[in-house]
Amino acid sequence: MIRFMDIVFSGIAIIILFPFMIPLMIGLKLTGEHDIFYTQIRIGKNGKPFKVLKFATMLKDSPNLPGGLITAPNDPRLLPMGKFLRKTKINELPQILNILIGQMSIVGYRPFAKKHYDLYSTEIKQYINTARPGLTGIGSIVFRNEEEILHSVPDRHFFHDKIITPYKGKLECWYVKNQNVKNYFFIIFCTILVIINTRNIFWQRLFKELPEMPPELKSYIV
Repeated sequence: MIRFMDIVFSGIAIIILFPFMIPLMIGLKLTGEHDIFYTQIRIGKNGKPFKVLKFATMLKDSPNLPGGLITAPNDPRLLPMGKFLRKTKINELPQILNILIGQMSIVGYRPFAKKHYDLYSTEIKQYINTARPGLTGIGSIVFRNEEEILHSVPDRHFFHDKIITPYKGKLECWYVKNQNVKNYFFIIFCTILVIINTRNIFWQRLFKELPEMPPELKSYIV
């Protein structure tokens, strides 16, 4: 049922959104490094790598520059249109094609770079490997301000790898265990709310049985 909804919704989204994407693609072509799309190898269902598609928002060599795979709010590697596209999540829209062809779902865990995938325990990998990664998910909603959090801590790489990643893994496992049509639509609804207002916490009322948050995160996620 969920796969059927992914196909229907992604097909409709392509038809509706494509005319609005044309000005964005022209703007990207005329600015920055003149690339419209950016592809990166990510880990998907069954632990298999695939190319995730995004609008280009950062310098092509960003993973090899200071900061690596972690992006700061005012990262100097951002292209002229990059900050706006990332803040509004418009940069993720090309992944509708990944959804249509079956590499992703609308709702799931965000597809991992291998470096981040390898941070998870074998148990967590076994759970997430059974599902498709998503355009959005419970982890994306809870950590909607992840870039701001990492920018405000003394050691962002430690905080990402040792605090955020383990909890995010528990959240993604929770969704895999509780994957159903109701939660599918609830997560889409909450995603819209947090895009409009990153401090919206309505998700806490809808998902009351999420894994307990570690104390180190409670002051950052409200």
